[in-house]
Amino acid sequence: MSAIRVKICGLSTAEQLRWAVEAGAAYVGLVFFPKSPRNVSADAAAALALEVPPGVAKVGLLVDPDDALLDEVLATVPLDMIQLHGQESPARVAEIRARAGLPVMKAVGIAGAEDLEKLELYAPVADQLLVDAKPPKGADLPGGTGVPFDWTLLSGVHIQRPWMLAGGLTPKNVGLALRLTGARQVDVSSGVESAPGVKDEGLIREFMAAVAGRG
Repeated sequence: MSAIRVKICGLSTAEQLRWAVEAGAAYVGLVFFPKSPRNVSADAAAALALEVPPGVAKVGLLVDPDDALLDEVLATVPLDMIQLHGQESPARVAEIRARAGLPVMKAVGIAGAEDLEKLELYAPVADQLLVDAKPPKGADLPGGTGVPFDWTLLSGVHIQRPWMLAGGLTPKNVGLALRLTGARQVDVSSGVESAPGVKDEGLIREFMAAVAGRG
């Protein structure tokens, strides 16, 4: 069985990036969303991206980006993939994918069984899907809330695209999450932080060890 691939999202310093890469992350995530404590400027992200070794995918997280923001990020930061984490429609996802010329991962928030049909809606226009916890109504952040959803909702569900499990994953619960969902890729952000936006080297290593134990 192939190893489970891990994305560590919301990296904002060279030190954090080094911890993620050395621990074995397959993807590193850079957040371009001012309301997030993990937000980085395009210039700062460009410097970080230069530190990422070949073979590790650089993912830029954007929330309902307009063309101007998209173009600025793409012109400045050498990304490998775009992650869309807002209310983008399937048509807008397709537009962004064409404009960027990069693979796109679309985040889909899940709270109940009724949300699963959105996975089918976005599968035709996205290269990957990020199955995340749906934020509560009125939340300032579309993700990174540290709250999981009911993983049993994914039991027996066939998802038509490569997908990644997100939402409240920690070193303590990721093993259970993998058993219940059958996920082969996971995304972690707040679950390896000592404070919002502050990654912790020890927690990153604990998380990777817990995932490796399930691989």
